[in-house]
Amino acid sequence: MKTQAVDPAQTLSAPLAIWTRIRGSLFWIVTIAFILRIGWIILGHTYKFKTSDENFGFGWEMGRIAESLASRRGFSNPFGPATGPTAWEPPLYPYLAAVVFSIFGIYSRASAFVLLTFNSACSALTCVPIFRIGRRMFSEKVAVGSAWAWALLPNVMFWCTRSIWETSLSALLLAVIIWKALTMEERDGLRPWLEFGVLWGIAALNSPSLLSFLPAAGLWAWYRRAKAGKKSIAGIVLASAVFFACITPWLVRDYQTFGRFILIRDNFGAELRLGNGNGADGTLMLYLDPPHDPYAMRQFAAMGELAYIAMRKQQAVDYIKADYTRFAILCFRRFVYFWASPPKPTQPAWLETVKQSLFLGSSVVALWGLGLALARARRGAWLLFWLVVLYPAIYYVVYAIPRYRHPIEPELAILGVFLIAEAIAGKAPQRETAVR
Repeated sequence: MKTQAVDPAQTLSAPLAIWTRIRGSLFWIVTIAFILRIGWIILGHTYKFKTSDENFGFGWEMGRIAESLASRRGFSNPFGPATGPTAWEPPLYPYLAAVVFSIFGIYSRASAFVLLTFNSACSALTCVPIFRIGRRMFSEKVAVGSAWAWALLPNVMFWCTRSIWETSLSALLLAVIIWKALTMEERDGLRPWLEFGVLWGIAALNSPSLLSFLPAAGLWAWYRRAKAGKKSIAGIVLASAVFFACITPWLVRDYQTFGRFILIRDNFGAELRLGNGNGADGTLMLYLDPPHDPYAMRQFAAMGELAYIAMRKQQAVDYIKADYTRFAILCFRRFVYFWASPPKPTQPAWLETVKQSLFLGSSVVALWGLGLALARARRGAWLLFWLVVLYPAIYYVVYAIPRYRHPIEPELAILGVFLIAEAIAGKAPQRETAVR
């Protein structure tokens, strides 16, 4: 009996053919991204949060508020003790967590798995707007590379698989908003503006920090439409009305609860103090936060939320006014920490050096890519420029931690892949010449 020889080329061509089919498929990119994230949760047991801190690590303030909601005590008690109604956090994610708690149990492992799965789904779905933005601004190659980078890189998966927070949802919402803004100049009618208003309303209720980019996004869309000879006044009015319709119920709730206007959340003064005061070095002074400082917790409970925040804000303002040069130096340090990651003394020095180098390296590549996009007048480059300028600004004033950069990571990934693609394309002719 003769054995038929196997052609090595055919053996290699099968995986290549499969890769060719899936490499540009958004379905497979999203599916693989989601499977990897769920696998990380299961294999790493990241749904097993420690209970030694009375479950505070399970969602921190948002987890505490969700626990209060699920226990029918209302949107209150951000640190655990019965301190009353709160506006310390925006409402969307705590209500989502509360629904999960009500079904799967408060602070249960099942609830942790469901919430981390939701975060992972948001992270995986972010591949879609990343692909759309990359293709619209640059090329199919950049779109595919950016989407796969987001799907596969471990640092991207970290927050969605380990943290019960709104971070991954914020990244998804912001990426979709930018994608919509990029298409506004080509779309007619009022529907694009309706979508724009709804997206910004949801984003505001999820993370008010994103609102710093709202004016730039709206003005950029209006300017591009004006250049194309399209009218936008009616659309802008509609988007504004829809946006305020989304957030007004929560503004009314805050006013009825606290007797004053609060723009979704109220804790800016307390956050300002955590970065500015005696002992400030540009990092987060977490030891002053009520959950970590029994004295601060007693003050919070005795004074009430608004009075406590006002006191903390005044302390920070007094510190800033006492020495503006010192404050400027702290702001510069926070600028560095936002883009290079703040130091963590508890980690081995070599590991911290590696992490900071990678974090800084990704920032440099992305910002370099932004500069190249601006120089080559790529569509949407100025929109991303204003995102990079406006979004981080508040963190230069308070404090910067790595999680705060994540909502703009999709856009940074696109810019980084664009730079790498351009560098490879620039070297290609040289290689061809060398071969000849």
